[in-house]
Amino acid sequence: MRIGLFNDSFPPTIDGVANTVVNYAGIIQQKFGEAVVVTPKYPNVVDDYPFPVFRYHSVKFAGELPYRIGNPFSPLAIREVHKMKLDLMHVHSPFASSVFAHEVALLHRKKVPTVFTYHTKFDIDIDRFVENKGFNAIARRFVLNNIQNADEVWAVSQGTISSLRLIGYQGDVRIMPNGTDFPRGKAAKEAICEIDRMYQTEKEPLVFLYCGRMMWYKNLKIILDALAILKSTAIRFRMFFVGDGPDRPAIEQYARQIGLKDHVIFTGAVYDREKVRAFFSRADLFLFPSTYDTSGLVVKEAAACGCACALVEKSCAAEGVEDGVSGLLCREKAEDFAQTIRTAASIPGFLKKIGAAAEEKLYYSWEDSVTAAFHCYEEILEEFNRKNKKQNSQETV
Repeated sequence: MRIGLFNDSFPPTIDGVANTVVNYAGIIQQKFGEAVVVTPKYPNVVDDYPFPVFRYHSVKFAGELPYRIGNPFSPLAIREVHKMKLDLMHVHSPFASSVFAHEVALLHRKKVPTVFTYHTKFDIDIDRFVENKGFNAIARRFVLNNIQNADEVWAVSQGTISSLRLIGYQGDVRIMPNGTDFPRGKAAKEAICEIDRMYQTEKEPLVFLYCGRMMWYKNLKIILDALAILKSTAIRFRMFFVGDGPDRPAIEQYARQIGLKDHVIFTGAVYDREKVRAFFSRADLFLFPSTYDTSGLVVKEAAACGCACALVEKSCAAEGVEDGVSGLLCREKAEDFAQTIRTAASIPGFLKKIGAAAEEKLYYSWEDSVTAAFHCYEEILEEFNRKNKKQNSQETV
C-alpha cells in the first residue's frame, strides 16, 4: 500500500504530532509499503528521509508559534498528490491538511479512504486563541466539518475522545495509542556521564526532569512552585528543563524570582534523540503535570528509560498509570506535587522500583503502534473497497 500522511507540522518544526508522522512514515516505508508525507513548505529546508516528502506552498503563521500555514487549494499541488495514486490518506491535523486531503479525495471522486487522528485538545486551543463567541463557534464548526470528512476517526487516548465530543463529533472513534522511538532500557553509561559532566550533576542525590515545549499551559508553574516548596524543606536536588518555546524567558525569570536559580537548569532545545534519552536515563523522576497533552509521548519515553513519572491524576498522560506502582499520581496543585515527591524520595529505592515497573507496564514502541495502525489500514481499505463495489453494482443495475 501507498499511504499518504498529511500534517500541518513537520521538521524543522518539532512537536508531538510531527514526531508521530516521522515515525509512521519511517516504519511504513521500512516494513509495510510506501509512505508519502504531505506537509507545508518551509524555506531552505532539505528533506533527507528514507521516504518522500511533498511540500506545498505556505505562509508563516501570524503568531509566535513556529508554524507555517499551507495553501490547501493549490490546483498544482492537489494534482501532484493525485498523481501519486495513494491507497489511503491518513490526516493528523483538522486544519489545512484536512482540507488538502479532502480536495485530493474529491479529485479521486472519493475513491480513496481517509483516516483522521485527533491528537490535540482543540476545544481548549480554540477557546484560548478565539475569544469572540461568534468566531469561536465558526472555528469549532470548521474543525468538526474537517473531522467528519474522514471515513474513520482515531484518537490517541480516552481523554482525547472527550475533547472530540466537546468539539461536537458524535461518530465512532477507535483508540490508536502513540509509541516511542526509544528502545527499552537506559542510554549508554557514557552518554549519562556526559550529562553529569556537562552540568556538574555527578553528586546530586536527586535529579528531576521536564522535557517538552516551554509553555505555561503545560502547567510548568506547578513544577516550579513545587520545587520551591521542596527547597524550603532542605531537600537537595537539581532540575532539568529540556526544551524551548515562546514562554521560556518568562519561565526562567519566574524560576529566578522564587529562588530556584541554583537548582534548575534550562538546556534549551535538544534535537539529538540519544542525548534526550540520556536525560531521561539520568533523571530519578520526570515531572509532567500537564492536563493539556492528550497522549504524553514523553511518559512513554520516560518509561522506556526506566524513569518514574509524577503526573496529574485523571489526566490523559496518566492513563494506564497505577499510582505508587508504575507512577506517582497527584492532584493538580503544587503542594500535592511537592508532598508526593518528598514522600517518594524519602523511601530508599522506591523511585527506581516505580521506574522499573513503568518500563515493564507502560512501554510501547512506535513499531508496535504503527504495526497496529497498518493492520487497521488493511481492514479499512478492504471494507471501503467492498462498499464501493457494492455501490457501483447497484448503480449499474
